[in-house]
Amino acid sequence: MMRGRADENQKKRLVTLILALVIFCGFLYVYSRKDGSSALEYGSKSLKKFGSSYWSGDDDADESSFKPGEDGEDAVMLKSIPVCDDRLSESIPCLDRNLIYQTRLKLDLLLMEHYERHCPLPERRHNCLIPPPPGYKIPIKWPISRDEVWKVNIPHTHLATEKSDQNWMTVKGEKISFPGGGTHFHYGADKYIASIANMLNFPNNNLNNMGSIRTVLDVGCGVASFGGYLLSSDIIAMSLAPNDVHQNQIQFALERGIPAYLGVLGTKRLPWPSRSFELAHCSRCRIDWIQRDGILLLELDRLLRPGGYFVYSSPEAYAQDEEDLRIWREMSGLVERMCWKIAAKRNQTVIWVKPLTNDCYMEREPGTQPPLCRSNNDPDAVWDIHMEACITPYTEYNQRARGSSLAPWPARLITPPPRLADFGYSNEMFEKDTEVWQQRVENYWTLLSSRIDSDTLRNLMDMKANIGSFAAALKDKDVWVMNVVPKDGPNTLKIVYDRGLIGTVHDWCEAFSTYPRTYDLLHAWTVFSDIGRKGCSVEDLLIEMDRMLRPKGFVIVRDKKSVVEFIKKHLQMLHWEAVATTDAGRDALQEEDDTVLIIRKKMWLTSESLRELE
Repeated sequence: MMRGRADENQKKRLVTLILALVIFCGFLYVYSRKDGSSALEYGSKSLKKFGSSYWSGDDDADESSFKPGEDGEDAVMLKSIPVCDDRLSESIPCLDRNLIYQTRLKLDLLLMEHYERHCPLPERRHNCLIPPPPGYKIPIKWPISRDEVWKVNIPHTHLATEKSDQNWMTVKGEKISFPGGGTHFHYGADKYIASIANMLNFPNNNLNNMGSIRTVLDVGCGVASFGGYLLSSDIIAMSLAPNDVHQNQIQFALERGIPAYLGVLGTKRLPWPSRSFELAHCSRCRIDWIQRDGILLLELDRLLRPGGYFVYSSPEAYAQDEEDLRIWREMSGLVERMCWKIAAKRNQTVIWVKPLTNDCYMEREPGTQPPLCRSNNDPDAVWDIHMEACITPYTEYNQRARGSSLAPWPARLITPPPRLADFGYSNEMFEKDTEVWQQRVENYWTLLSSRIDSDTLRNLMDMKANIGSFAAALKDKDVWVMNVVPKDGPNTLKIVYDRGLIGTVHDWCEAFSTYPRTYDLLHAWTVFSDIGRKGCSVEDLLIEMDRMLRPKGFVIVRDKKSVVEFIKKHLQMLHWEAVATTDAGRDALQEEDDTVLIIRKKMWLTSESLRELE
């Protein structure tokens, strides 16, 4: 009996000790993750409660959804938003390979599916503010930024070593410099661009060819020096690269102030409508163009305008060995069946030109591959649409016009394009939209005048671009605009490209395909009203906007007064400050009274960053 009692006492003491250890560890856990450092966890409970109280309404939600304080709902207003762990300082939520591993998605690596968008479910989102890296500095201003950036802002120098023989970038003290080299143009993008123009016999070796070439797609762009040097020729390039082993290349491009986008030629269509680009470019872009019946080359074909060019710089174009020769033969046969012709060939560069009409397609032998796309295949549908190995024929209008009929740049910016008719828009509506947004943008700049200099802003985003008139109104500013068209609205992005501007389709219920801290200004015209009606999380959108916005960057909200007032209540927790609020006034495009709120993001560092600085 005595032995049994002793054993029982020992067990009690052991249980007591274990409980004490559990409580102590729990205390340490809570203390160590205090003040928002728990940012690697998924789904903040306070944010979920906040979202369900205000923004989970159905499509019939009206303005009353934007009136906090009724029925005691103010009790759940957020007091703060946690700061993410420093390990998330370069987080891209929908291009997160860790998410792919954790969720065990079955993706085909050979088809590059793991580099395509895969967004986390709401419960797996990091509801926290992305911190800047330790020592972060306000980016160097354009145009100096084309050639150098602060190393501390993108503390990755592996490309400088890996591509040292190609002059992509070099490290010089506190800065990273970009000599303008590339995989195929070691001696500088400017000389390479001039040589392409020379091959095509363009006047003065200028690739813009008197304004006929304006929009360019650079596939596998590296750090985007090709696109950066095109800007001086009044050409704007969409520089495209995936978040791959050279994962920071697009981050460098945007830090430099060069238009760029994270994406890959994999299984889905690129997010641009048909006939968006006058020229596509691939310089050693490591793409197998002949795979899957040429499906990737056919995607380029969809994107090129009538008479558009594909500049291909690669050893295959020179065919020095048996493998190169085999690839060249197969690729040559494919493009011939696609009705492309060689416009010029020199050294390791070949330039193909796309036909102006459908005539060549109609003259092919029956059964020739690749086939023409089916008549019900919408070439402008791009959001989450799988590529098809088929040729996109031209419309009857293009066939008659023998081309796109676009005015040369810069006249095309304000000239009504033929594809306006696709939306039932008249020339008068186009001109009125252009005029009204010119006035609105002038008013914005008046409100911003005390806070900005001529070089303060460079990378801008219009989150609901419609036909691109906001960007058109900025033609005299030294800025570029990413024009975003919502995926569930009219696909007016083709009007944006016809005007000589660039942009993409997107769903604001998801994160955008860009690195943190890449835009100086975000323009949100009725974006919050739209997303509130869709039932998506507006707090997620606010956090996503903060992720994209550079410290000291601006947000312009143009929306209903109740929406603006609601956003104002959350500025402090986002570390934003109101710069100006004004009645938007009445104009020809306005259906109701709107309010304009201009916000600035504050510069802040985490405690870990400050400790490292000390």
